[in-house]
Amino acid sequence: MQVYALRPEAIAELPATGVLAIAPRGRRVAPLSMAAAATGALVIAVIAWWLWPATRSSPAPPANVGTASESKQTAPSVMEPAVAPRLSIVVLPFANLSNDPEQEYFADGMVEEIITGLSRIRWLFVIARNSSFTYKGRSVDVKQVGLELGVRYVIEGSVRKAGNRVRITAQLVEAGSGNHIWAERYDRELADIFAVQDEITEQVLATIEPELYTAEHFRSQSKPPESLSAWECVMRAMSLVSQSKGAANAEAEELCRRAIAIAPNYGQAHALLAFALERRPIWSGDTKAILLEASAAARRALDLDERDSWAHMAHGMVLWRMRCHGEAERAFRRALELNPNFALAHALLGMVLAAEEVHVEAVQIAQRALRLSPIDRLIDIYASLAISIAHFAASRYAESAAWARGIAERHPDYDTAYLMLAAAAAMHGDIEVAVKARATLLDRRPQFSLAWMHNNNPLTGDMLNRVVDGLRRAGVPGQ
Repeated sequence: MQVYALRPEAIAELPATGVLAIAPRGRRVAPLSMAAAATGALVIAVIAWWLWPATRSSPAPPANVGTASESKQTAPSVMEPAVAPRLSIVVLPFANLSNDPEQEYFADGMVEEIITGLSRIRWLFVIARNSSFTYKGRSVDVKQVGLELGVRYVIEGSVRKAGNRVRITAQLVEAGSGNHIWAERYDRELADIFAVQDEITEQVLATIEPELYTAEHFRSQSKPPESLSAWECVMRAMSLVSQSKGAANAEAEELCRRAIAIAPNYGQAHALLAFALERRPIWSGDTKAILLEASAAARRALDLDERDSWAHMAHGMVLWRMRCHGEAERAFRRALELNPNFALAHALLGMVLAAEEVHVEAVQIAQRALRLSPIDRLIDIYASLAISIAHFAASRYAESAAWARGIAERHPDYDTAYLMLAAAAAMHGDIEVAVKARATLLDRRPQFSLAWMHNNNPLTGDMLNRVVDGLRRAGVPGQ
């Protein structure tokens, strides 16, 4: 495993866009004395300097998508990386040195666990798994990784699994000089694999910033599964879910069920099953058909490990499907308390806030998700959808259509993008674009109708009524 630090002159070349600060909603501040206020401001300034040298507003999306000719404009792109935070890191996929290609999932699982461990540290900015895995199988230039992801450290490693033993190599290297700061090789029994993951995580943290590491007293809160085979099933399912495609999602469901059959008390298997089930209606079927099983799986995950951020995220998704938006928001916020770097929870919280018409915070949180995982299909879809819904809620239909069109262009097999594009474009008066999006949607889902929307879409109240009105104007059938 290698960790690189970019020199200041390399950091200076990073793009200048960034993440907006998020202001808590509905919170009153008690009167403070001027001295206390000044002290607080100084503390905040010091912390800001330490963790985040520069924050800048991201570019706004195109303002108009009003006519057929205007609809040809380039749709909003996902956020560019910001200037790298002082303590920021990405864990690249570990090389599989085993002869068996099937062990790729074992190596990938090692990275997943290390990312999870690092993500629990509030002062560390950690790039999400799906973005880091875009570098899998590639010969990477460390400086380019820093530029693309906006990080100062890059971790690499290798795994060799043979029989009941595993060898993991790890190195900590400064990118600017190439000097090896720390190196380690672990030769262990497979039964010790989860302890090795914790050791690597703690050693990386202690090496990068020993004083902050000591203050944090980091200890892994995750509960390892009863079976390595169950763990491998979940790692495979995680990879499939990330593809955000119907067939892959169905396969992920089955892998989670297999993991649960092997290790009934494996909380993350239950959480991931709930998440996969909740997503099934995106491609086919009725929400009511999955709610009972999805809800039970999410509840079981919480019962097994209340401190698992995935369990709270999955529970939030089920509540979102049940149109319990306030409860879903609380679940997503709890997931982020447990894992502040959880990009998916940020994106989903943004979506719920958009549906609740909390426009500004919804966009800010969605942008945060894109910053945490800038090269990630799943995050791109949910965060961009959140921004599209937020604009729709604020009656900014042109901007909503622009963001929906962007999703459709980057992920043409994601049906909800055409739904939002048809509704937003129609409400904006661009019937040509709306009709084209409606045709694509009905071609992909012939049974889609306004009645299905009323019965299955998570939106409620005025938001749902306006989306349905837009779909009606675009020509979606009633039944």
